[in-house]
Order: sequence, then C-alpha cells, then structure tokens
Amino acid sequence: MPSEAEWDAAVRALRGLPDGARVLLACHVNPDGDALGSMLAVGLGLRQVAPGLRVSATFPGHMELPAPFDRLPGVELLIDEADAEPAPDAVLVFDAASIERLGGLAGRLRAAPVGIVLDHHASNPGFGQLNLVDPAAAATSVLSDGLLRRLGVQLDQKIAECLYVALATDTGSFKFASTTPAVHELAARLIATGIPVGEISRRLFDTRPIGALRLFGIALARAVLEPEVAGGRGLVWTYVTLDELAAHGQPPAAVEALIDSVRSAAEADVACVVKPVRPGEWSVSLRSKGGVDVSAVAVALGGGGHRFAAGFSAGGTVEDIIAAIRIRVNSGPIPGP
Repeated sequence: MPSEAEWDAAVRALRGLPDGARVLLACHVNPDGDALGSMLAVGLGLRQVAPGLRVSATFPGHMELPAPFDRLPGVELLIDEADAEPAPDAVLVFDAASIERLGGLAGRLRAAPVGIVLDHHASNPGFGQLNLVDPAAAATSVLSDGLLRRLGVQLDQKIAECLYVALATDTGSFKFASTTPAVHELAARLIATGIPVGEISRRLFDTRPIGALRLFGIALARAVLEPEVAGGRGLVWTYVTLDELAAHGQPPAAVEALIDSVRSAAEADVACVVKPVRPGEWSVSLRSKGGVDVSAVAVALGGGGHRFAAGFSAGGTVEDIIAAIRIRVNSGPIPGP
C-alpha cells in the first residue's frame, strides 16, 4: 500500500498546480464502474477544492457510456479521447493495471510534469511518476477516497455516489472475498451522505434491457464446460458476436455483466467471456473462484487484474483466444485454495 510519504507527494503535486493548469483524468479502455466512479469522484473533488484547475476526464476508444454508468454524477467532465488535452500539466490514471490499458493516452501520462496512478491491481508495475497502488484494496475507489480525504475534499452526495458505484461494482455488491470491515466502513460513510442506495443498486445490478437478456440467453446456451482444464478445476467459457449485438440492438457494454452468470457454474473454477469490440478485436473477461490466479493468465496475454478477476484485449478468433487461455491455465502455477 502507499506510504504516507507517497500520499504526501501526490497531495503536494496537486496542490502545487497553478490556476488554469490542465488536469486530465484517464481510466482504462472499456471502463467499468470502479474505473469511472473513481475517476469522476476525484474530478468532482478537484473542482471543489481547486476550482481554478481545468479538469477533464476521458478513456481510450469511443466515448459511449453504458447504462447504468451514464447517470453518474460528474459525467459532464467526460470528453472524447480525440478531444483530450494533448499536453496536460497533470495526468491522473485510474484502475489501469498496465500502461497499455490506456491505449493512445499513454503518451500523455509519460510526458506530463505530474503523473499519478491510482490502482489496486496486483499486476500493476508502477508506471506513473507517483504510484498510489494497493493490491489489498477492494477497489480503486478506496485509493480515490484516500486521496480526496488528504486533499480536504468535503464528501457530498455526488462524490459519494461515484465512490459507492465504484465500490459496489468491484466487490460484486459486497459479495466478493475482498469485502473487509474497512470496505463496509467506507460504504457506511458514503451512505451517510444520503445517497439513494436502493435506487443505485437496482440500476447497477437489477436493470437490463430485454435485448441484453436475450443475448445472455444465447451466450449461456452456448457455454462450453472443460472440466479437465486447470488440473481438473475446470474452465467454462462463452462469447458474443458483433452480429448478435446488432440483431438485438445492444452496444458491446451490454454484455459486461455476462461474466457474473458464467462464473456461477459449479463445475468450473475459471470462467471466461469473449466480447466483441470491433471486427477482429475482442475484450476478454476472466474470473476465478480462487483455485487459479487469473491475473497471471491475463498478464501473459497483455492484460492484468487480480487473482479472482482479470482481463485483456486480443485479436484473432474466439477459438484462438480460448486456446491461448487454456495453454496458460494448464501450464501456469495453480495455487491451492
């Protein structure tokens, strides 16, 4: 976890920015709730304590936010990657396990006078000038909360909602093993601001277009179980195509939550969903129940993550991608439960 000296260095760097300084916030490609919520919370916090800064936020690829994240407070900070400040005075990166996950934004981080990375992935090599990285944290939002508190930001409902969405999504609605007493204490502080927890939770976990439900049905019906993989611990995998998304009128982000259904297969420790980004390009989600470290698999294939949840981007065919995963799951170290 970051030392107090590292926290102090980050706070000094941000407080030392003059009025009018250009601050670019960035998160990883195909951002999830933790990436977006953590980033927007800090953006709103910076506007509160340093209104003279020119703060904007972005992520690689087309600027399209899926429901339920399109209603997050602070979405007005978001701009398309093509419109992002080319030479920012400071860049803050959220929830990116590697610099490659920033795509074309990586050069801005490298060139910025101030470059701060906030993350909780164990595979993060520390690619910023200042790295606020804690693999023991349940979500990047924990690091964002730590920075906001040290900057003296007043926790209001807008910032609290962003952090709550980030925390709830990355802990699986507080079901994952990363849910510690400290996680519940942070959630309690956020809820105490008066955010509508019931409404937020329904939006996050219990609302889905009928087209997405039908896509889930197609993908789950074709799920393949390979019980012999990973030393007999098992692999279950499925995929969705661009044609299927178009037929049901759904964006690629509509199937982000599909992995949660696939990972529930009792016969497999490892679950995988291959999702289309554009022709010949895929985003791959990996999950483990604890018997296999899927972050090692993802890192080997150009991505990153945690032992229980990881991902990477890939080209080629679904069969090629699954073959590459199978090889690494079978050949890599498999820690005991």
